[in-house]
Amino acid sequence: MANAVGRPTKYKPEYAKQALKLCYMGATDADLADFFEVSIVTIWRWKASEQEFCNSINKVEKDFADNRVKRSLYQRACGYSYDAVKIFNSDKGGTVEVPYREHIPPDPTSCIFWLKNRRKEEWRDNSPPVNNILDNRTFTITIGNAEIMGVDAKLIEHE
Repeated sequence: MANAVGRPTKYKPEYAKQALKLCYMGATDADLADFFEVSIVTIWRWKASEQEFCNSINKVEKDFADNRVKRSLYQRACGYSYDAVKIFNSDKGGTVEVPYREHIPPDPTSCIFWLKNRRKEEWRDNSPPVNNILDNRTFTITIGNAEIMGVDAKLIEHE
């Protein structure tokens, strides 16, 4: 039996299940490294050497977290309502819970962000430059004593 070279790994089998849960919450490789208190390179090594760890991370589709953020941005752009509870102190010494419906109004910044990314042509800040010289005019250029006649405006513009 050959002796192992280097430091023993910090990897533990229970990390696979923890990584799976973290990835479902949108964790990146950097987040996993921070959670397990290792470098990101160590996370990459564990993915390469620990099949269960790699499988648990790959089980979570990368689009899961992105879709959740997209849904949240859409809700924030349009506004939404949710059920909530206010807790008050009672005159009789206890507490009273009062259910109510909270409304979050649309957020203009979220609207603009959404539209700039979904409808780029309509909502971008800077419109593309418009070239109005697309006709067939010809003109004369004088350089020193030489004259160049009949130069097409389209040719000069593209140079």
